[in-house]
Amino acid sequence: MFAGLAGLVAFLAVLPLARLLIEAFAPQGYPTISILEDVFRNPTTWRATVHSLEISFGGTILATAIGVSVALAVSFCDIRHRNAIIFCFVLPLMIAPQVTALAWLQVAGPSSPLLRAIGLAPPIGTPNPLYSREGIILLLGIEYAPLVFLTLRAGLRALPREMIEAALAAGAGRWLVLRTIVLPLMTPPLAAGISLTFVSCIGNFGIPAFLGIPGGYIVLPTLIYQRLSGLGPAALAEVSALSVLIATIAIGGILVQDYMLRRRDFRISGTSQSIGPSSLGRWRLPLETMLWFYLLATLAVPFASLVAVSLVPIFGVPLTWETASIESYVYILVEHGVSHRAFRNSLLLAGSAAIAIVMISAPLGYYLAWRESRALKLLNLSAELPYALPGIVFAIALILVFLRPIPVLGIGIYNTVWIIFIAYLGRFLVLSLRPVVSAYHQLDRAMEEAASALGAGVLRRMRTIMFPLVAQSAAAGALLVFLMSFSELTLSALLWSSGAETLGTVMFSFQQSGGVNHASAIAVVTILVTLVLMLSTLLLGRRVPKGVLPWRD
Repeated sequence: MFAGLAGLVAFLAVLPLARLLIEAFAPQGYPTISILEDVFRNPTTWRATVHSLEISFGGTILATAIGVSVALAVSFCDIRHRNAIIFCFVLPLMIAPQVTALAWLQVAGPSSPLLRAIGLAPPIGTPNPLYSREGIILLLGIEYAPLVFLTLRAGLRALPREMIEAALAAGAGRWLVLRTIVLPLMTPPLAAGISLTFVSCIGNFGIPAFLGIPGGYIVLPTLIYQRLSGLGPAALAEVSALSVLIATIAIGGILVQDYMLRRRDFRISGTSQSIGPSSLGRWRLPLETMLWFYLLATLAVPFASLVAVSLVPIFGVPLTWETASIESYVYILVEHGVSHRAFRNSLLLAGSAAIAIVMISAPLGYYLAWRESRALKLLNLSAELPYALPGIVFAIALILVFLRPIPVLGIGIYNTVWIIFIAYLGRFLVLSLRPVVSAYHQLDRAMEEAASALGAGVLRRMRTIMFPLVAQSAAAGALLVFLMSFSELTLSALLWSSGAETLGTVMFSFQQSGGVNHASAIAVVTILVTLVLMLSTLLLGRRVPKGVLPWRD
């Protein structure tokens, strides 16, 4: 079984990335740097690289400022409705970036239903301020602030209470404790969150595509998309070199994090009860007001504007009782064949990928958690690579592997839904694997060892003992896979074809062609599906393990 699992991971992760490197450095079957030289001599490449670095650093700085502030507030302060605040704050991370971009586009600009309703809309013809570098940075910061929040929040939970109480008893003020004790000890989780955010910003396609392409602000992911869309397979060598450039920048960010952490020792001696919230007194209400105002401005207002645009017959028409209509919803759900097919494809792809990944991660997690070897460590790293690297890099790698029919079998999956399905398996496997491995670590091996002593084989032990015990964590991981793939765009933007459309690609097509009301209707439906699934986990209560679902405190 282990050999089969290792081969599957190699097929999903190692083979595509190896094929990408070969295409970049040996496109004709022999080593050459001619393609790299052509790509790097092109001024467009460097302009896109500079733009990518600008928005990545800017988005990371903004996300860090927001994420750290909220994490400290919910961890140290006795604010009310803590779980509701965490749920709402994490929500943007579960919503596809292109949906976030589309929602915010309806807030600003001369056609904004919100600004027109209060008489503050700029004159017709005024450019939308979000079509800019600053607009992209703003949305990236909002989109990925939850990443910093989640990693720092996990670290703050493990911070011993005695250290804080001893410093306060010695006369240190709260700001001094925060600066000299809390933040230095939280360097590892904070660095991890910053690194994840930087990599996510580098590889984000949805937000730069919706805001950057109309504004003429090209970054590396959108440059790859335009090259491949304009030239097709003939541009594969060039886009492979561009993908290697993106991957190099992303890996560089991770290596910088590792270097910084190796220079100091952040270990805490001993364990104790974690820190609890402190009373804010008269400052509690102002802090709560600030938090809810932020959530209102970043969630409720864009969503309300998105709904308003989806209810007008033509984009730009003011929303009134006379103009309000559900024609856009009827069109995308019933009348428009491509949209209807995209809904079906996205549901089937996301659902099938979630089920298949659970079937892979359950036995794979068993070996990763309870066996020790260098081969298993390498296997774990291989499973994480497609998710750690920018998604557009993985998409190009899959195109290179499946552009021609599969050898021996003679089956071609390029330009079919199957290549998107394989992309989801490789990209999101780690989302289910991590909670399953954590669940295995928490189990007592006595029952499994007893069954083994009685002669039960590995498959029988997994089926009758182990999998039922980790099923809840596996189901939670499957839900994360479904949410991340349901309206995904980065992979499908390069892999879709006629008959293999997804919600992300149809939404992007509507927005680019001027059908903003139809794109908004699709976005509203995807947000509602995401909300329903996230809220359903809250009804399960204690049945879902803590720490698996990021929106549960």
